[in-house]
Amino acid sequence: MTNTVSRQVLATPEALRPWVAGIGSVSVGEESAEPYVHLPDALTKVVVRVGADGRRSTLVVGPRVRASYHRGKRFASCVEVRLTPGTARPLLGVPAVDLVGRAVPLDDLPGAAARRLTRELRWLDPGEAVAHLADVLPGRLATAADGPRTALLRAGVDALSSGAGRVPGQVGEVARELAVSERQLRNLFAEGVGLSPKHFARVDRVRTVLSHAAHVAWADLAAATGYYDQSHMTSDFRTLMGVPPRSYFTGRLPRATPCQAPGRP
Repeated sequence: MTNTVSRQVLATPEALRPWVAGIGSVSVGEESAEPYVHLPDALTKVVVRVGADGRRSTLVVGPRVRASYHRGKRFASCVEVRLTPGTARPLLGVPAVDLVGRAVPLDDLPGAAARRLTRELRWLDPGEAVAHLADVLPGRLATAADGPRTALLRAGVDALSSGAGRVPGQVGEVARELAVSERQLRNLFAEGVGLSPKHFARVDRVRTVLSHAAHVAWADLAAATGYYDQSHMTSDFRTLMGVPPRSYFTGRLPRATPCQAPGRP
């Protein structure tokens, strides 16, 4: 049986870049032999999908701190729009912390913002949904977002993220650099990201390992992402991914479980 899971990174329209961290497409055939992996992700996503039966749906997928592995994925295609920190509340009407570990239909969220977005996206194909968001979100979010608070949150996110030639900072150091208490920093992250600063950094490091392991030595990658050593990196990876790095990259994955329908609040 051939691999029928296809993933692609799509260009993010310039107008969406303050609000969208990235856009990807996923296509899954009904007879896929490859488990479908939900990676740990510190960001909230809006997912517009078309099922194998042609039915359209729009979901909100909150941050997840651990990977999950599934079989029986049957949707035909979808586009995943990853929201930047601080975007969930002005766009969806709920703080990111209320979405952690959940995948819910967009129209199940309370408030006018979610209902409005549901009406706009309901009948659009995934590609059309991205174009529509580029048309409407800049004007809508520019007035709804709390500029200074969002800017402070994103400065914290940048300081705790792995970057080219930069080791992420420690939570206490970042709080001092931003002239806030650690409690204030945690509150900012809870509302705007959904995770604590520590858990955000942990997920970000593992995602960096996933992105660069193919061409960077383990020890070098551990040092570049802020781990104490390679053993620390392996332990963290196993906790979030369910298997150590070598097992994951050689296809020795945890047992896949059946996909479940999105839950209701």
